[in-house]
Amino acid sequence: MVRLTRIYTKTGDDGKTSTATNERIDKSSDLIEAIGAVDEANSAIGMASEFHNDTIDRIQNDLFDLGAELSGAPTITISEERIVDLENIIDDYNENLEPLNSFVLPTGSLHNARTIVRRAERQVWKIEDINPNIPKYLNRLSDLLFVMARYHNKGNEKLWFPKK
Repeated sequence: MVRLTRIYTKTGDDGKTSTATNERIDKSSDLIEAIGAVDEANSAIGMASEFHNDTIDRIQNDLFDLGAELSGAPTITISEERIVDLENIIDDYNENLEPLNSFVLPTGSLHNARTIVRRAERQVWKIEDINPNIPKYLNRLSDLLFVMARYHNKGNEKLWFPKK
């Protein structure tokens, strides 16, 4: 378990930070950008507090695990099982939705979280030699947030009408 006794350490004042393996790397590196994007995605999902349930809580824990794995924590890994779990949840939500005839205009906190997760996925793809389940998980997560947004906006969904 993590134990934080002091929040400021001053060790990052030189533009470097430590990974889980205590390697010092530039804060502007692709790896730290990816970890930061995953953290931002987690925070955006947390902002969708009106939709909090066991699924959202589990996703937020998964994203901490994912960040830890990116940072080099040797005992934490995102498994194929978590991806399948997301796919099953997507299918459950999607069963209750009408097929789309147009693109959906993004409204609300779930759509905002979805776009941030997409950015995190793009950042993660810049990292070499990572667990391929990490970007796959983020891809499914953005799909889940899309169908959750559709489900919660049911009846009030705004569709795109080209050249309107």
